[in-house]
Amino acid sequence: MAKIRSMEEFAAASGISRPTLSKYFSDPSSVRKSTRQRIETALVEHEYRPNIFAISQNRKRPMNVGILIPHLTDPYFAELVRHIEARCASMGFWAIILSSHGDPDLEERALRTLLSLKLAGAIVAPLGTRSNCDTFKALCKELPIVFLDSRIDLEVPFVGTDNRASIELLVEYLVRTGEPPCFLDMPHVNQNALERRQAFEEAARKAKFEPHVIPARTLDWNFEQIGFDVVTAYLRGSGLPSRTLLCANDRLAFGALAAAYKSGLKVGREDNADLRIAGHDDHPLSRFACPSLTTIAQDYEGLASSAFDILVGRLDGEENMPTSELLSSRLVMRDSA
Repeated sequence: MAKIRSMEEFAAASGISRPTLSKYFSDPSSVRKSTRQRIETALVEHEYRPNIFAISQNRKRPMNVGILIPHLTDPYFAELVRHIEARCASMGFWAIILSSHGDPDLEERALRTLLSLKLAGAIVAPLGTRSNCDTFKALCKELPIVFLDSRIDLEVPFVGTDNRASIELLVEYLVRTGEPPCFLDMPHVNQNALERRQAFEEAARKAKFEPHVIPARTLDWNFEQIGFDVVTAYLRGSGLPSRTLLCANDRLAFGALAAAYKSGLKVGREDNADLRIAGHDDHPLSRFACPSLTTIAQDYEGLASSAFDILVGRLDGEENMPTSELLSSRLVMRDSA
C-alpha cells in the first residue's frame, strides 16, 4: 500500500469528502458518530497521521500558542512551561516553545519566528533590559500577547509575583529569627531584579536596619556562577556584612551555598552555624540543596493559569480582562535559614 502523504490523498483513499475530514480534524464531535467511526477506522487502515500543525495554520482561528522564555534548561521556566502546556492541551491548543537562551539577538530571532507563524497568541517572558522593544511592538500589532514573570515598558497584560510583598515576608522572618540579612543582588537583567532590590531596601528601613546590598556587576544569566564568585570573594576578603544572606533568587543562593561549603562554613539555623542563606522563587531544586534552601515559593501553577486565562480571554473578546495580575507567594522554611 502506497504511503498517504496528504489530506487529499487520504480523502481519495477513504472515500470521505475533504470538507468532512477538515470538520472532523477541527472538532471530532462536530461530525456524526457513524462518520467519526468511519474516519477513525480509515486512519488506522491507511496508517495516516495528519499534520495537526498545518491543520491549525489553515483555521480561521489557529489553535497554536507561542511560548517564549529566557532559558529552556532552567527548571524554574521549565516548570512554568509545563503548567502552560497542560492548560493548552486541556483547551485544545498546541504549544510552540522557543527560548532566547539569555541572548537578546536570539530573543529577537525567536520573536520574528513567532511573527512568521499563524498563532492564536503568545505568552512571553522577555529578557527585559536588553530586549528589543521595537520587535516586541511589531509582535503586539500582529497578535495578542501576555507577559509572564517579567515585563518591558509596553501596554501588555502582565502576570507575575508580588516581589514587594514576598521580599518583605522573607525579611521579616529572617529578622525575627536571627541577625538582619544583607542582600545579594541579582544582575539587573529584568524588572524582577530592580523590584526585589528596592523591596529589600524598603523592608530594611521598615525593620530599622542598614540595607547592605552586595551588587552583581554584570548582565549575565549564569546566576549560580555569579553567586559563587561574589560570595567567595567576600569570604576571602573582609567577610559578608551579615551572618544572614538573602539572595535575590534561588540560583544565586545555590552558588552562595557552594561558596560557603568550599570556605568551610556551616550553613543552617543551628546556633553553631556560621551563616544563614535564603533565596527567592522555590526553584524546583531548592529542596534538594544541601542544606535545603529556605525561600519564597512562587505559585507556578497560578502564574501559568492566569497568563493562559488572560490570553484566552483576549482571544474570545472578553471585556474587563485584567491588565496586570500580581500573585501572592508563601514562605518555605527549610534548613538553610
